[in-house]
Amino acid sequence: MAVSLREYRARIRSVESTKKITRAMELIAASRIIKAQQRAQSAAPYARELTRAVSAVATFSNVDHPLTRESTDANRAAILIVTSDRGLAGAYSSSVLKEAERLTEKLRGEGKEVAVFISGRKGVTYFTFRRREISQSWTGHSDQPTYDVAKEIGDTLISEFLEEEGGVDEVHVVYARFKSMLVQEPTAVRLLPLEVVEGEERPEPDDVLPLYEFEPSPAEVLDGLLPRYVQSRIYFALLQAAASELAARQRAMKSATDNATELIKKYTRIANQARQAGITQEISEIVGGVNALADATAGHE
Repeated sequence: MAVSLREYRARIRSVESTKKITRAMELIAASRIIKAQQRAQSAAPYARELTRAVSAVATFSNVDHPLTRESTDANRAAILIVTSDRGLAGAYSSSVLKEAERLTEKLRGEGKEVAVFISGRKGVTYFTFRRREISQSWTGHSDQPTYDVAKEIGDTLISEFLEEEGGVDEVHVVYARFKSMLVQEPTAVRLLPLEVVEGEERPEPDDVLPLYEFEPSPAEVLDGLLPRYVQSRIYFALLQAAASELAARQRAMKSATDNATELIKKYTRIANQARQAGITQEISEIVGGVNALADATAGHE
């Protein structure tokens, strides 16, 4: 019983050490979530004004730009999957990968070949383990994405879309949209061909519109704006994914800390029971020995 007691005490010490680690990771994730939200909010005005500018050009000009042109016989699509670089974030990456699998099955059901582009080591590991082809990947930035990374990803996807031989006809992005600290929703959106939401309806005659002058021409303005528009949408997806990853990690680490606390209570209770059983057994052995010694002494007398 003494050996069992030592084992339980060793387990308690081990779980206490794990609890300290998970608690520290929970606090770190909580502090980084605020920064991630601030970065997303600071990028929102630029993305909003860029969307308005693109909408104005697309709505009030008849320019047929390659990035907005629908293919009549689309047979190849690209999917950018945004996952995490590290684990210990619960089902964050797996939920995004499941959404990507559903989108892949849908596209293949439409007769389209799918090319996969991945952001994050978890996605790379997932496809590498299953020996599935990856067109290109980017890693090392999932919790702190930069605009340079978004620009590199955007330029790659735009090049694939504009490639006439061996390129793609559609580009989709799958990422986790941050809704709250408790809800992060896997989302799939079509990135290319572009659909500018604000340009779908023409304004009423009495509405006051922003004043734009397109120089040197609407076509050249779109050539400059649309790539930045794609990059801003990718950057927004990366920022949303970063906030979702940190929220999922904080929730997972809090759950792990709570489980460690319950496990420590359980092991402490079992260790106390083992200690009490050991003390009871020792007392019984002492009493039995005293009685046997008394009986032996009485027999000699």
